[in-house]
Amino acid sequence: MYELLLPFLGACLLVAMSPGPSTVLIIRNSMHSRRSGMMTVLGNESGVFVWGVVAACGLTALLAASEVAYDVMRYVGAVVLIVFGIQAIRSARRGGHSELVEGEGESRAASGMRSYRAGLLMNLANPKAAIFAMSFLPQFVPSGAPQLPTMVALAGLWATFEMGYYFTYVWGVGRLKRVLSRAGVRKRLEQISGGVLLALGLRLALDG
Repeated sequence: MYELLLPFLGACLLVAMSPGPSTVLIIRNSMHSRRSGMMTVLGNESGVFVWGVVAACGLTALLAASEVAYDVMRYVGAVVLIVFGIQAIRSARRGGHSELVEGEGESRAASGMRSYRAGLLMNLANPKAAIFAMSFLPQFVPSGAPQLPTMVALAGLWATFEMGYYFTYVWGVGRLKRVLSRAGVRKRLEQISGGVLLALGLRLALDG
């Protein structure tokens, strides 16, 4: 088990470094507040752990085998990405005020839960994340080890490692707060993140 730990963490690092919709959402929410960014990371990694557990139970194999189930999840995921993209573009038009994380009169706790749900939904609505977990985790189960508990443990380690990695994004955005808080800069970044999310959503919808 321990001899596979370093290769596993190296693979987790490569996975985390690969840009995707969750990365865009984490950076976007971090521009509004460090708390929002951290809660988005927690939501995303909760989704990573859920998919890891589902893969350990063998349920993602059903998703991979069923074209109908995969297509349903694919379209749901595309809608989620497109909605988030539209919200980012609308936020840019309002000068960078985010309806995702900063509802008017909303408490910090409510805003945090809103960001957490956004991160969780972004991950759970992505069928590729489910299929990837099914193909990724079994490679690091040692021969003779019980598969279910080992994969669950690996899923927890994967989520924890990625959480630490993405927290550096949140910290980095926070360090640039003075620059990013300028209305023109924030508006441009909202437009870029919205456009990227829209493009990813359309790509997912059209990806057979």
